[in-house]
Amino acid sequence: MIRDLVIGLDSSTTATKAIAWDREGRALAEGRAPIALNNPQAGWFEQEADDWWASAQKAIRGLLDKVAAERIAAIAISNQRESFAQFDKAGQALRPGTLWLDERGRSEIDRLVKAVGGKEIHRISGKPVDLTPCLYRCAWFQAHMPDIWQKTARTAEVHGVLVHKLTGEWVTSTASADPMGLIDMKAQDWSDTLLKAVGLTRAQLPKLVKPGEKIGPLTTSAAEATGLPQDVIVVAGGGDGQCAGTGANIFEKGRAYLNLGTAVVSGSFGQSYAHDPAFRTMNAVAEEGYIYESCLRTGTFLVNWLVEQLFNVEAGKNPQIFKTLEAEAALSPIGANGLALVPYWSGCMTPYWDPNARGVIAGLTASHRRGDVYRALLEGVALEQAIVTDKIARTTEPIDHFIAIGGGAASDLWCQIIADATGRKVLRSTTVEASSLGAAIAAATGAGWYASVTDAARAMAGSLIKSFTPDKEAQARYAELSAIYADLWPSLSKWNARMAAFAQRSPVNA
Repeated sequence: MIRDLVIGLDSSTTATKAIAWDREGRALAEGRAPIALNNPQAGWFEQEADDWWASAQKAIRGLLDKVAAERIAAIAISNQRESFAQFDKAGQALRPGTLWLDERGRSEIDRLVKAVGGKEIHRISGKPVDLTPCLYRCAWFQAHMPDIWQKTARTAEVHGVLVHKLTGEWVTSTASADPMGLIDMKAQDWSDTLLKAVGLTRAQLPKLVKPGEKIGPLTTSAAEATGLPQDVIVVAGGGDGQCAGTGANIFEKGRAYLNLGTAVVSGSFGQSYAHDPAFRTMNAVAEEGYIYESCLRTGTFLVNWLVEQLFNVEAGKNPQIFKTLEAEAALSPIGANGLALVPYWSGCMTPYWDPNARGVIAGLTASHRRGDVYRALLEGVALEQAIVTDKIARTTEPIDHFIAIGGGAASDLWCQIIADATGRKVLRSTTVEASSLGAAIAAATGAGWYASVTDAARAMAGSLIKSFTPDKEAQARYAELSAIYADLWPSLSKWNARMAAFAQRSPVNA
């Protein structure tokens, strides 16, 4: 039987999806399995490393119920980023893995900044000082669980863990490891400075390989567990954000992908290493090059929160509410009748890097209606994107259009607002599972179907089905609004810090 399919294994925060893709980038079948999430105490978010593997097995087996296993040539992984676990010498997990959502590293940020320097951490890792990278949780384990830390024979992110389960080797992709915040991005190697700061050695970490590079075949036990032939090649993939960029063919000139998902993540590609507070620098899922990535923690998450918590509508029982609200928001003018919403419900990453930031709805009057509030949310996200995209383009490469992916990209109104607010064309992609496709593109390269990841992306990336062009009058109006909006958070940030500190102290009942 011809090996005419590859698997993009997307191990996300809540589930694993195994999708079979052909040479043209068409998804033929899918298997899916959930991953349990634990929140044992405030600010702690964990998953069992064995659950990452069990979910992957179930998803692959579910896929193979729909396509013949003998058709699979290779498999590559797209993984939730900044999530990692610790293992003993026998490869057994010492404790649950901690996720990108986990906040326990907050207490170690100041210590690391004093020891290494915030600017130096940023220069080496490409990541401004922020709660999310594993670096700060490494420091937390070093300080608060020294016994576990000393017993750790290996520590690896999700990609490294799954590769070990599949091949028996501790190997991972540079595009999966770098979000940990432990890699020297210019040298493309583990940073001795950052490892020393958190008490790690190179021997405790996986070997690094480039995306699209062959890692090896399956072990006998992995073949039995998944149902795949043992000669299926495991290929280095990458973090889900970078994989999504590859799935959107980020390599085209002037292009940025825009994932309007739970979070709003955007990225553009360049060959030169650059770092700036306006973005995080990530390794691209390609043979070389970087992704200059912006991230707003609240996208469709905030849409759902607004509908359910503020408007008191159960979206699951009333799915039409979103179309209703869009129709109401479309009747509200640019600027939502004088209403502004700063979407920092889960802190702020780009461009202010303030984990204590809080959301703001400013300008409310008794005349405002929910359509105004909903439009202010859509506009707040769009204005945030406009501000950071302008900064990224000035520092790196020009950006003249977005490829919109993710659930929010289905909204014509939101796409048009983003086009008008940013002054850039927005193109909607047919690709729904961009992260899985990006991993599949890497797998296709490792399988020898294409000479490079960039060649594979051009052949396999989804087509573009609708475009949204900036309206000149609306663009001018948004430029005026953006100048007002850009002053709001800097004016409130000191007040916000005081309010956050007050709220963190023990409450006193009246």
